[in-house]
Amino acid sequence: MSLLPETGRRVTELAARAQSAGRAPSLALAVVRDRSLLHFTGAGETPPPDPKTQYRLGSITKTLTATMVMQLRDEGFFALDDMLYRHLPGTPVGGVTLRQLLGHVSGLQREPDGPWWERHPGRDLDQLLTELAFDKIAGPPYRTYHYSNLAYGLLGAVLQRATGESWADLVGKRVLDPLGMKRTTYSPVEPYARGYVVHSLDDSLHEEPRLDSGAMAPAGQLWSTVTDMAKWAAFLTDPAPTVLSRGTVDEMCTPVVIQDEAWTAGHGLGPELMRVGERVYAGHGGSMPGYCSHLVVHRPSRTGVIAFANSYGLRGTSIRALSLQVLTAVLDAEPEPPRPWRPAPPPSGEAAELCGRWWWMGGEFALATDGPDLVMRPVGLSARPPWRFVREDRDRWRGTAGMNTGEVLQVLRDPGGRVTQLDIATFVFSRDPAHLA
Repeated sequence: MSLLPETGRRVTELAARAQSAGRAPSLALAVVRDRSLLHFTGAGETPPPDPKTQYRLGSITKTLTATMVMQLRDEGFFALDDMLYRHLPGTPVGGVTLRQLLGHVSGLQREPDGPWWERHPGRDLDQLLTELAFDKIAGPPYRTYHYSNLAYGLLGAVLQRATGESWADLVGKRVLDPLGMKRTTYSPVEPYARGYVVHSLDDSLHEEPRLDSGAMAPAGQLWSTVTDMAKWAAFLTDPAPTVLSRGTVDEMCTPVVIQDEAWTAGHGLGPELMRVGERVYAGHGGSMPGYCSHLVVHRPSRTGVIAFANSYGLRGTSIRALSLQVLTAVLDAEPEPPRPWRPAPPPSGEAAELCGRWWWMGGEFALATDGPDLVMRPVGLSARPPWRFVREDRDRWRGTAGMNTGEVLQVLRDPGGRVTQLDIATFVFSRDPAHLA
């Protein structure tokens, strides 16, 4: 599987222009779909880009940290609305929730105390927690979006306290190993791209140190390759149940906060959300001294873009802008092909009694099966998302998609056991078109 030649040429051109105008020593970019690498391109010679060369991820690391938080939530270690002080007793910033930390609405300042953590050897967890003070609260929680690296350092501390294991061990065992991401590592492993700051006047390169972030590692430590990040992009679009359920990844990609008045950017429980036209993308950017990175996916089409550069940003543009431009160009030129229609097996059991036409307040609705689930949609209003229900018990179904998510569909029967009506959140549907309720 690969891009059409003209689409591939366009992607290659965009990457080459970004590297040249942005003055990146090396830029690597890939387009992925359905776990396949559709197109790899690169520009620059320091080093020549290669899909298996490591670059530093920076804050893309946060999406892996968030995944582990959600894993432990699903396993019952804690609730997202737990206050931080329940898991880090005595902390002066404990009056925020784990949910607020994940979504950057905790009110915490962006960085921990001390020198700029990205360019200095990392402190251990005890030091990070000891040096916290009340003045790290920049504003009230949930008042506004405020990006916080410190928040993710504290989430890493919660993970360590909850499990008794280091963040580095947890990310390997819980995320990297199950997904086969063998070239994603805590520290760089050859071959890897050295990171640089480009002098603004003479275009000379100044190599940056590659330091261990210590207790701030959950915010930006990891190194990876295009090949491995293709697996992470695939996970975000089609989750592996051994790591996290689809429902939980959907929850992570649901907006917690909108970042701008134009509603073009927001944040979920870990992933950033980006709207371009009528499409909403999910992913995250990253930077560390000498590196910038971006991963973005369009979940409905299972398509994504990964971009790395070994410079501290791109002059005149950004690696985020490049990734969004490439992904949009690919989807415009090569939208997801429609899946072939296949006839459904005939419904059986209780579902067979429920299928067919139903009416409510003069409106007609069609109820059918999709595997074990029930799907109900208004007739003649195909633009509205259908309602999906999963069976909980005899005559009781729970909404899992559409406007009735979480609501109960109760099957009503006459004394002889014949299905007569459906009660969905007190709205009663009948087989009789004249019925009003």
